[in-house]
Amino acid sequence: MASHPIGVFDSGYGGLTILSEIRRALPQYDYIYLGDNARSPYGTRSFDVIKDFTRQAVEYLFAQGCPLVILACNTASAKALRVIQQTYLPYSSDPTRRVLGVIRPTVEVVGDMTRSRKIGVLATPGTVASQSYTLELGKLFPDLEVYEQACPMFVPLVEYGESQGAGADYFVDKYTRALLAQDAEIDTILLACTHYPLLRDKIEAALPRHIRLIAQGDLVASSLADYLIRHPEMETRLSRGEEVRFLTTECPDKFGDLASIFIDTQVAAQRVKID
Repeated sequence: MASHPIGVFDSGYGGLTILSEIRRALPQYDYIYLGDNARSPYGTRSFDVIKDFTRQAVEYLFAQGCPLVILACNTASAKALRVIQQTYLPYSSDPTRRVLGVIRPTVEVVGDMTRSRKIGVLATPGTVASQSYTLELGKLFPDLEVYEQACPMFVPLVEYGESQGAGADYFVDKYTRALLAQDAEIDTILLACTHYPLLRDKIEAALPRHIRLIAQGDLVASSLADYLIRHPEMETRLSRGEEVRFLTTECPDKFGDLASIFIDTQVAAQRVKID
């Protein structure tokens, strides 16, 4: 019987935190994780390049038998998802396949978590530049005030294994202060990058106690579970072997070493070419 896994794509490693939460909520399905680590990070690249790279990754996962692909990357979700959904999928060889992102599932619930109606967003420079969270939250919750803060040093700190070091303390303090300086009444902050949960303890310690800090993993997993209930035509296509494959465009050994920072299991990856 052919395998029809759920594809999970990220430009790097942070999407592993999303995969972990999805597998925890939906362990019965097969999964393929694809990290475009050789061309990471995406955040500093142009819209057109991100769109092309993301489309290539989606096409690769489709070719591996995935009828459903999750863009577990805020930058790809912000800059490429809509183009893929509107101009690529309808004209592809199988328009019944689907690509979902991480931004919409997040904003659908975040607006109900704030009392002051003022939300902060900690994100990569690329995600902040796209204003995706401000725009999407504005559509669903027009009364919200959204303040975004770029955190360019967070991803390098995590990937170099320095998330618990003194350097992390310095930059966590710097970025949280800059965010709260925009409005002292912010009472909810979203970690809008899949790397940032690894800094969660330090970020929480730097914030006033009344501020609620939200990571994306469990929100995306819950949203996917709901999506599959609402779309049985997709759910029945997915294979159920509880297996996961890890693919990378980088050196597999390097991927395995860095993946251990994000997930609590040994990872054996396969190198692939997607361009």
